[in-house]
Amino acid sequence: MMTASMKTPLLVFVHWVLQYAVCRDVSVPVGTIYRVAGFPLSLPCTVSGFEGSRTQDFEWFLYRDDAAGRQMGVVSTRDKGFPYAPFQARVRSGEVRVERDSGDKVRLVIQRLRAEDQGKYECYTPSTDSTYQGNYSATVPVKVIPDTLQISSSRVLAGQPVPEGAELTLTCSAGIQSEQLTHLSVMFGKRSDGEGLGSGAGGEVSTVREIISIDKLLRVIPGHLYKKRYNDGEIILEKRNGEAGQDMYVMKMRAVQPDDSGSYFCEASQWIRDPDRSWQKIAQRTLDIGNLTVQQLAESLSITSSPRGGVTLQVGSPLILTCEVLGLPPEVNSGLLVQWMKRGSVSSDVTGTGGVEVEVVRMSPDGVVSWGDDLSRASWGSLEKVAERRYSLKLFAARPLDSGVYRCVVSVYAGRANPGPATPATLTQRSEGVTVNLTSSDVLVAAVAQLPRGPLLKRGSTITLICNATVTTTGPAQTEVQWLRWPIPVIKKEQSPASDVTLPDPPVEENPKLVASLMYDGVAKIYTNGSEVSVDRLSASSYRLRVHAATMDDQGMYVCRAQVWGQVPHGGWYNTGVKAESKPVTVYLYARAADLLLIPLVIGVSSALFVGIVIIATVTCCFMKRLARQRTPK
Repeated sequence: MMTASMKTPLLVFVHWVLQYAVCRDVSVPVGTIYRVAGFPLSLPCTVSGFEGSRTQDFEWFLYRDDAAGRQMGVVSTRDKGFPYAPFQARVRSGEVRVERDSGDKVRLVIQRLRAEDQGKYECYTPSTDSTYQGNYSATVPVKVIPDTLQISSSRVLAGQPVPEGAELTLTCSAGIQSEQLTHLSVMFGKRSDGEGLGSGAGGEVSTVREIISIDKLLRVIPGHLYKKRYNDGEIILEKRNGEAGQDMYVMKMRAVQPDDSGSYFCEASQWIRDPDRSWQKIAQRTLDIGNLTVQQLAESLSITSSPRGGVTLQVGSPLILTCEVLGLPPEVNSGLLVQWMKRGSVSSDVTGTGGVEVEVVRMSPDGVVSWGDDLSRASWGSLEKVAERRYSLKLFAARPLDSGVYRCVVSVYAGRANPGPATPATLTQRSEGVTVNLTSSDVLVAAVAQLPRGPLLKRGSTITLICNATVTTTGPAQTEVQWLRWPIPVIKKEQSPASDVTLPDPPVEENPKLVASLMYDGVAKIYTNGSEVSVDRLSASSYRLRVHAATMDDQGMYVCRAQVWGQVPHGGWYNTGVKAESKPVTVYLYARAADLLLIPLVIGVSSALFVGIVIIATVTCCFMKRLARQRTPK
């Protein structure tokens, strides 16, 4: 344990340590500070380890290099009459002042530094301590270097409207000629009136946007709102060797947008690294380049299609539709995505109003043509660029399904001749609709299905059906024949309360099963999986369906459907949409004689088995009962 005699020296020692460890300390930046004449100077001063009020007073003195070390009062936080004559007017105007950051930290601010302000600055703090100990002042040398920052521009915006998508090029020359090691940064920016929040008086404020810059370490840095365009290569900044000690900085904006309207400026800044390794901006100049007004593409763009209104053609005739893009500025190199869309077809109730609008064909900005809803059109037509911003859709031989309302849809990529797949279009516009009506020569078709006379059809027989399809037309025609099968309706006997009349069940609506078809070009298609089916053509108008080794699943109501295909002048075939359906022919399969002989045999075997089982069960039961009585004790 510590004795009382040991505690007294220890307490004295601790008091002595605290007395000299916690004492007033005034600190200012270390080393020589270089600043440029005509620009601000800011010197921080901090005091710590003091007693008394938390808000300390500060006094600044200057020891000019040309005043033989004489002290000169600059400004004080407690005495308005403290400044010497050279600083009195400047202090009264606020050019020289003390700005307080906290109770123990202030900054000496000289708004416009002069050459005679060079010297050693002393920050002094009047004592509020019970004992005078520590340091009450600190000094920092300040060197004032000449202003050599220069900025100029050889190209100024004239203020005339620039079309959307045009390329904007701005230049700015800047340089410094200083004996002291300093660095230069250049920034291009824009001011836009009316952006952001309104001022307190309800007016508009000017918002400044930094577009792109080259910093003091020669790094290219895009502004926050322009990072994506910079990453996409749409905004670049180059540094080129200039003349008279000035380098040229060139900013290129690949495709201007309506949001790019505003007042542009170039800002050059001079930087120096202080002894504490921090970078300080010591000079800055701004040069207005001019105002830019971007004319929106929507104000001038229009899409026209021809023939205007509509056109009526004979099926098989060539269809030519033209799309023209008007109002694009000639000085803007824009990529165009051209699409032909169609709504409605021959199957619609009203041409042009039914169905969903589908893409027929498109031409990408790089000239690649691709067909949309019907790939077979690729061999029936073409999409060509016949002139600058003029495109022609040609269908060599129009088919009935080509009828409908056509519209040309153009997506413009302003200023981007070869946009990427993820690049959004600047503007998309549609033309007025062109209604295409197609008429065909009178086509008549009739179909009759029949079951040839012969022996009764039994399970395992071959079912033969004949379809006679008669076509009446003026041009070449072929027939596509389809065979369909419905199940035979089931008739259930039901006694009426008033009479003994048998009432059939209401017919059940079921979708028919497509059995087989013979295409117009002679290709046979079989759709059943279990049965052996064949189709062939017996004559020009007679078609045959045969079902070999028929099963009970093959019986039903058969229908023959005939569709007419026409031929266009160049030799291709098209579906005219004209079809006919025969009356149903009922096919019923009877049981074979061998099947009938099996019936009594099966019944006899079943009866014999039943009688035998009954006899055996009875005998067994009686025997077991008698055996049980014999074993019972008397």
